[in-house]
Amino acid sequence: MASVRRDRADPVPGAGDTRARYRRILRFAAWHLAVTWWFELLLPRVGLGRIAERTRARRMRRFAQHFHVLAVDLGGLMIKVGQFLSSRLDVLPPEITRELEGLQDEVPPVPFPAIRALAEAELGALDRVFSSVEETPIAAASLGQAHRAQLLPANAAEAGLASVVLKVQRPGIDAIVDVDLAALRKVGGWLRHVRLVSDRADMPALVEEFAQTSLEEIDYLNEAANAERFATDFADDDRVGVPGVAWEWTTRRVLTLEDVSAIKITDAGALAAAGIDPAQVAPVFASVMFDQLFTNGFFHADPHPGNIFVTPNTDSAAERPWKLTFIDFGMMGEVPSRTRSGLRKLLIAAASRDGKGLVTAISEVGVLVPSADTAELERAMTHLFARFGGMGFAELREVDPREFLDFAVEFGDLVRSLPFQVPENFLLIIRAMSLTSGVCSSLDARFNLWDSVEPYAAQLLRDERGNIVQDVAQQAFDAAGVALRLPKRLDGLVTRVEDGSLSVANPRLERQVARLDRTAQRSASALIFGALLIAGSVVRGDDTVLGNVLMIASVVPLLHGLWIGHRGL
Repeated sequence: MASVRRDRADPVPGAGDTRARYRRILRFAAWHLAVTWWFELLLPRVGLGRIAERTRARRMRRFAQHFHVLAVDLGGLMIKVGQFLSSRLDVLPPEITRELEGLQDEVPPVPFPAIRALAEAELGALDRVFSSVEETPIAAASLGQAHRAQLLPANAAEAGLASVVLKVQRPGIDAIVDVDLAALRKVGGWLRHVRLVSDRADMPALVEEFAQTSLEEIDYLNEAANAERFATDFADDDRVGVPGVAWEWTTRRVLTLEDVSAIKITDAGALAAAGIDPAQVAPVFASVMFDQLFTNGFFHADPHPGNIFVTPNTDSAAERPWKLTFIDFGMMGEVPSRTRSGLRKLLIAAASRDGKGLVTAISEVGVLVPSADTAELERAMTHLFARFGGMGFAELREVDPREFLDFAVEFGDLVRSLPFQVPENFLLIIRAMSLTSGVCSSLDARFNLWDSVEPYAAQLLRDERGNIVQDVAQQAFDAAGVALRLPKRLDGLVTRVEDGSLSVANPRLERQVARLDRTAQRSASALIFGALLIAGSVVRGDDTVLGNVLMIASVVPLLHGLWIGHRGL
């Protein structure tokens, strides 16, 4: 959870507050969708795309600033939405992600009397459970906040814990979550009809995934169960620590667990003071996250720096001098076995710089629709690996920007035209990997993810040797089948050459020709539209009827240009 900034209570919303909140979210979304439609869809269709390009960075920054204000003011799930957006470094421009990063630290605390009232409604009088509870929260988040406490001696003996953290929901959060989800479902429904979005993601399905995660996050019994499951996964791993749960004083709205506060993972000064090299922490953290995603299939979906401590090991006989301690298990993800298999293949292909294997794995996990033509994408990935494969973040920063530009020019249209989509179960996976990458880079600016990927991929290969043998056998069987069918296919090919029916398809060339044709038609329509509009405005001074007719007639080429542009989306 994030640190405290402002002193403002969130009142329990009444019916009027609920309606006003719902309308405010929808007004915000409708306005910015309209602005985006105007600049990104309408203006390019009438030949004014340069205006959109010139103003894009400023518009993105303004949108992020306005959303920042909205999220801090409303709290609730709007904070979570902002946090998701801030972690999408893979698809969102830096103007948005940089502006929203601060949302991790701007959640106002609830005054302690309101927290105490809710906790006592769940546990009874607090002085019968705890010997002390600190009124100043150690952390406040959009859905709850945490206070340090000490259990009474008898209770401490029963739980096996003394120092604990009392985590309590924000009062009225259930109603706030319901309103926010209703508004997000409405916005998701709007986006479903925007082809540029619907071609890439099923927004209503993604909103439902976000809704399920959010509802689980405000159920502290679910979080306690997640913590114990996570602890079981790493029970024999000295790299990982997990706080114990005091089940006797845990309910759906109150969670009591072991206080495991230690060094924040990105606190370089504190790590150095404890004799811990941050550069040694990064690969261990990456490896632990890989284990969660590719082996266990149960992963921490919110591994931002506030949720991970580096805990020095006080046992001098321990093999490792420190461990990573995870907290806040409200947002967890599960990777289905089929998706996990695809992710493993993706990791192995990336480690071996196998462009074809990478595209196959991307298709298997559902990022490409089954009908996608992947030949050109395979060529692009092979080219990418040949030039940039194995480079760390620091090395990539030193590459001549013109090389990236050349790659973008050659393959940009291809990547944008492919039917990529965001599978439903990928929302949390992408978030976890984005945050993992960010934490590792902050620990060590020269951290090279390949150094962690390659040995892990090699281990996966050893673990799946039996599956690989089966794959090789299947490939041999398929090759034999192709060899048996080859004479017949060659005979058919010769026949088609002789009768002149052979045709050769080049999808990339066809796309370029079609795009040029659409551009020419759109330019002609824009020219005719401008000519009629200007002629009408000039003639109208002497002949009102003719002038009006010409101006009205200009709508026809305008609509034609819009229609041509729409066909190209």
